Amino acid sequence: MDLAKQAKIVDSIHDTLDDFVGQRLKVRANMGRSKIIESEGVLMQVHPQLFIMEVDRKRGRTARQSYQYVDVLTGMVELSQNGEPLFEPFIPENDVLGADFTEIVEEDEEETVLS
Repeated sequence: MDLAKQAKIVDSIHDTLDDFVGQRLKVRANMGRSKIIESEGVLMQVHPQLFIMEVDRKRGRTARQSYQYVDVLTGMVELSQNGEPLFEPFIPENDVLGADFTEIVEEDEEETVLS
């Protein structure tokens, strides 16, 4: 996916989330090393590069967390409302590693078969 297309998608994510300001959303964030955090809260603000959620914590407390639109683009952050995802995956599963990697794997498989 080229940079112009990615920028256009990030803009569309921003515009979509702008319509959800003040509404409750569920966030599922992949923090790496098999650590996934799920929380629920209110979308407070949208900015050009990130959005801010006020998420629920224990004993009625809240905390503010910020996420980048690019994390939504790559699937590291998933947003849903009432069990319905706000965005479909932008990058197909077979394209996550890129076409070049797929070609290398296919070449290796051919070499393995011939050996």
